[in-house]
Amino acid sequence: MNRKKIKQRRKVLNIRAIAYQAMARYGFHAHFPAEVLAEAERFGRGREKNSTDIQDLRGLLWSSIDNAESQDLDQIEYCERGPQGEIRVMVAIADVDETVAKDSPTDQHAAHNATSVYAGVMAFPMIPERFCYDQTSLKSGENRPAVVMDYSVAADGRVRFNDVYRALVQNKAKLVYEPVGDWLEGLDLVPEAVEKTPGLKEQVLLQDEAAARLKEFRMEKGALELDTIEAKPVMRAGAITDLVVQKKNRARYLIENFMIAANMTMNWFLDKNKVASIDRVLPVPDREQWEKVRRVAERLGEKFPLDPDARVLSQFLINRRRTDPKRFPDLSLSIVKLLGAGEYVCTQVGKMGSGHFGLAIQDYTHSTAPNRRYVDLIIQRLLKSIVTKEKIPYTHDDLSRLASWCTLQSKSAKKVERFMRKVAAAILLSDRVGEVFEGIVTGASIKGTYVRLLSPPVEGRVIRHFERMEIGDGVRVRLIYLDPENAYIDFEGVK
Repeated sequence: MNRKKIKQRRKVLNIRAIAYQAMARYGFHAHFPAEVLAEAERFGRGREKNSTDIQDLRGLLWSSIDNAESQDLDQIEYCERGPQGEIRVMVAIADVDETVAKDSPTDQHAAHNATSVYAGVMAFPMIPERFCYDQTSLKSGENRPAVVMDYSVAADGRVRFNDVYRALVQNKAKLVYEPVGDWLEGLDLVPEAVEKTPGLKEQVLLQDEAAARLKEFRMEKGALELDTIEAKPVMRAGAITDLVVQKKNRARYLIENFMIAANMTMNWFLDKNKVASIDRVLPVPDREQWEKVRRVAERLGEKFPLDPDARVLSQFLINRRRTDPKRFPDLSLSIVKLLGAGEYVCTQVGKMGSGHFGLAIQDYTHSTAPNRRYVDLIIQRLLKSIVTKEKIPYTHDDLSRLASWCTLQSKSAKKVERFMRKVAAAILLSDRVGEVFEGIVTGASIKGTYVRLLSPPVEGRVIRHFERMEIGDGVRVRLIYLDPENAYIDFEGVK
């Protein structure tokens, strides 16, 4: 395909249509059925607000931190000083179960897709927009039912689980990651949204202090600090004009650490009440996986033990982030691929799960995003059945089947998202065939050799002159072929 043909393809390519096709190809229902849309249209809220088991916590200074464009706000946070140097953290999660009844048409659609899919050029929400962007969203100034995970963080970062309960809450301010992160890192002034709300500056600083404690404790235990690149296409007038990398900052780490501890709290509560649930696990790597990780480290001058050791790997990643920040995201991607993907498993009451190697946590679930992950909605229903003393809504067989299905759909969603990122990247590179780029090898196996360019952040396959390329190597490659519609980006190695 020559450059002229590529430019013509760029003008007529319907990228939204490609996104719908990708959804279908990977087993998703891209459109909501008529009965689901009808359910959303006739829905009326408020059926459980006055229940005696719901605490009224609207008076607390709740706030959210999210992306500027986010409308499906599923979590808000509040902190206060506690005894003996503790910081009490309360994470409120949208009560999606109040809106999406089990086995309803909306629930059946959500159960099939199992997750929202973010295809870069557009999003495919798990539940209708009226539900996730409005009725269940913890929007600023709106009274909303929620589930609260309540825990305390000691001075050394240890977590003491307090309780999980239902509450009525009100978000006092929607904050955005970038301005909050810049402020916390000393790069900018206090954001206007923080400044104009009395007491919020002190509240966010206290949240940041608690999150820093949590992060430091987890890193000491061997949690892996990974930072993979996920480039998001920028569109203007229907055309892709750029790829933007969403960088982690202090505000994102704040929310990440709060949610990890909240999920641990939920897992503790279910286990305490002897209710089987679904864990999110990443097993300790096997000998073959670990040997590949060891080889990556050795090429960078590090010696790893023969047996998997999370603390050694964690310290290695911390050092590489500090000494080579430019290449760290690509190193992270390589490690992620070698360790494999997390999965959902049904856990039996009283039995220890396999844990999450990447987070250095033994018992962990997903419960903080019920309007965009189906597992979280399942967990929410289990919790509510305990609080209301009603029958557990799922059998052990149900949970096992759903865990397997949600694992499959979670992996399929990543395939859609990865495919669409490559479609967008191929369109953006349409007039650069023949150019030579600097990159780093992110995959090298019988399935193929893959390289991610340092700029723009694009990944493609090396189809010629890839001999002796190994994961983590810095290489030079020439772009030789593009097929945006099929997400093909092909390179050849250059000496």
